[in-house]
Amino acid sequence: MIPDGNYTAVVDRIEDGLATLEVTDEEETDRYELVVDPEELPESGRHADAVLRVELDDGDLVDAAYDESETEERADAAQSRFDRLSERRRGDDTGSSE
Repeated sequence: MIPDGNYTAVVDRIEDGLATLEVTDEEETDRYELVVDPEELPESGRHADAVLRVELDDGDLVDAAYDESETEERADAAQSRFDRLSERRRGDDTGSSE
């Protein structure tokens, strides 16, 4: 069971009527998985990769707030990594064939 407290959670997926959240503490040392009804989440945060600030009590979700700016920052960072990898890969393809 996840200890009581406040955490950062990222929506991993919503399927079969359930939302699976990856939950981490402030130091990001402990990771947990929490499965909830998507109706318990703010409407704006009911999508994959949404970042939420959550409060848990007795293993239950008691509060969840969508963090739009953190969600956008993480999406931008992921896109930047993808772009850098794509550029590096294209550079590998320009070699001559001997």
